[in-house]
Amino acid sequence: MQTQDAPAEFLFKLWPWLEANKNRLIGVAVAVVVVSGVLYFISAQKAQKEVDAGQAMTSLMVNEAASESSSQTAEDYQQLAEKYPGTAAGKRAELQAAGALFDAAKYSDAQVQFQKYLDGNPVGPLAAVATLGIAASLEAQNKPDQAAAAYQRVVSVFPDAACVPTAELALGRIAEQQNKLTEALNHYQDAARSQLGGSSAQEAMIRATELKAKMPAATPKPAPAAAPAATPSFTPMTIPQPTTKP
Repeated sequence: MQTQDAPAEFLFKLWPWLEANKNRLIGVAVAVVVVSGVLYFISAQKAQKEVDAGQAMTSLMVNEAASESSSQTAEDYQQLAEKYPGTAAGKRAELQAAGALFDAAKYSDAQVQFQKYLDGNPVGPLAAVATLGIAASLEAQNKPDQAAAAYQRVVSVFPDAACVPTAELALGRIAEQQNKLTEALNHYQDAARSQLGGSSAQEAMIRATELKAKMPAATPKPAPAAAPAATPSFTPMTIPQPTTKP
């Protein structure tokens, strides 16, 4: 009997405390309901914003094919990105705007837009694409050394990205233009070996084959080694290279 009365006794003792603190408890309960409602509203708004941004992005991509101006397309994408910041479609629109600027031959503006996307999204597969876009924009501006450094960042920072073979192909192309034939061949072969290479891998294989055919004729025969002087000296700017006997 004593056990059955224990809950009633507990409530009897608790009741005065509840009465004394009922206003505070009601306030806490109301606050919990309000916070829950706000969080639900924010979540619903965010989900709806993602839906609206996705629909706007789809519509813009459909209309892009009919547009005659890459500059106008870039502006449209930029406006979409500004209207839906933080959404997946908004982020993609930033990248699409950069690509449209590149297609419009506005390479400096494209570089800035690619960099803007990369600053806000430094990781992920699209970050690799943005870095590749920066490199291509630099190459189009006839800045081969800066372009090569950017292409190398694609390879080093995003080794698993699908655009790595394209970067390797570009590195080979720049090295070949600078008459760095061995370096170019290495890049071509790396691109050709990639399982994700696609057309870049195929082009790299063709370029590697052509380069191998040119290299024997392009590489001069080494001059015979000079006899060492009676008293050898060391000059920091001229470091003798080791020679090997045939």
